[in-house]
Amino acid sequence: MSTAMKAGSRRWLTLFTVAWLVIWMVQLTPLQLLLPLQLDQENSQGGDEWIHTVVISGLILGAGGLAGVIAGPLAGAWSDRTDSSRLPEWLGGRRRVWSLIGTWLMAVFLVLVGITHSTWVIGGAWIGVCIGVGVASASFTALIADQLPDDQRGSASAAVGASQALGIVVGVGVIGSLGLDPWAGYLILAVLITVVGTWATLRLPDPPVDHLAAQNSLDPDRGRWDSLRDKDFSWMLAGRFIANVGNALGTSLFLFFLLYGLDQDKDTAEGNLILLVVVYTVFVVIASIVSGSLADRGWDRRGLTIVSALIQSLSGLIIVISPTFTATMIGAAFMGVGYGAFSTAGLAYATDLLPHEDDHGRDLGIVNTTAALGQLVGPVLGAGLVSLVGGFWLVFFMGFVLSIVGALVTLGARKVPAVTRISST
Repeated sequence: MSTAMKAGSRRWLTLFTVAWLVIWMVQLTPLQLLLPLQLDQENSQGGDEWIHTVVISGLILGAGGLAGVIAGPLAGAWSDRTDSSRLPEWLGGRRRVWSLIGTWLMAVFLVLVGITHSTWVIGGAWIGVCIGVGVASASFTALIADQLPDDQRGSASAAVGASQALGIVVGVGVIGSLGLDPWAGYLILAVLITVVGTWATLRLPDPPVDHLAAQNSLDPDRGRWDSLRDKDFSWMLAGRFIANVGNALGTSLFLFFLLYGLDQDKDTAEGNLILLVVVYTVFVVIASIVSGSLADRGWDRRGLTIVSALIQSLSGLIIVISPTFTATMIGAAFMGVGYGAFSTAGLAYATDLLPHEDDHGRDLGIVNTTAALGQLVGPVLGAGLVSLVGGFWLVFFMGFVLSIVGALVTLGARKVPAVTRISST
């Protein structure tokens, strides 16, 4: 039934965007709002206990990030080798079954996170959510390289980047403005990912693959993880990871910064968090659309990625110089511009550097999880920095430094001329 939808069509891009919107809501709404509130309720007793809560939150998010990093590339590799002849026809070629697995893992473990009051069970269930996110993300991202020509990959990458920002504002905005408790928030997210994730998975095309021919085309001398030996691919991955850590340092602790860095009360902090998220989102969406269009029009994708990371770095510097709510709003705008353009141009650039056509799922799973790992390692590093100095200035300063480092590391990968990209697809 899904083969009636043409890959790259407006319907395809819309459904692809909606699927990513909900995936990002599932990953980022708990990270930004639900988990901090839930853990604060369970662990904070006043006084300096908030530092203990920040550290616990960072550890849980970091453990989830590690699980996602492992799950994403593995699921991508397994989907590359999935033999569709062994599956029912409605499960498509090789991606759909893994998208369904990831979708339902997210739903089940979101419910478990919401119903428990044990800090360590919360942590274990969040790891399950992150595994589901990693599996589904690898499957959906592989569709870009599987099905789209070069001059549509920037638009698809923009859909991923813009929906990330929209996922934060929709998730945090709706749940925060309605004053829902964490359990209700998790339940809403579980229902959304079940319905939307399943619908998108079954509707997006996933044509059958001649598994025998694909197996015969494999180079027997190539290692299973040979792509990591490719110098350009590895430099790109390293820059993507480092810049995402810089982004996460500037965004993942916003609620704690408002509560304990700017001494705002809980209601004020939640309201201001929504404002920050809205500002961040508006600029991420605009920058994603613009950079995706430029990437499809033949602009230097590596150059766009590097400049974007440098713009992102200004956010942390602004907040360090002036730790006020007004400056934080300005920093959120710079962060949105930089990260929106970086995530979009960077993903399009990553598709230029994929070393092996028959390993798209695995390699884009690695690309995805380097970004996800950066986003989830950031809170762990941030928690340690807060604990080290008893405040937040070092967190934002390191966000400034790491964004610059990510840009410089990306310079190590080669520039891919537009004519080369187009002729190779």
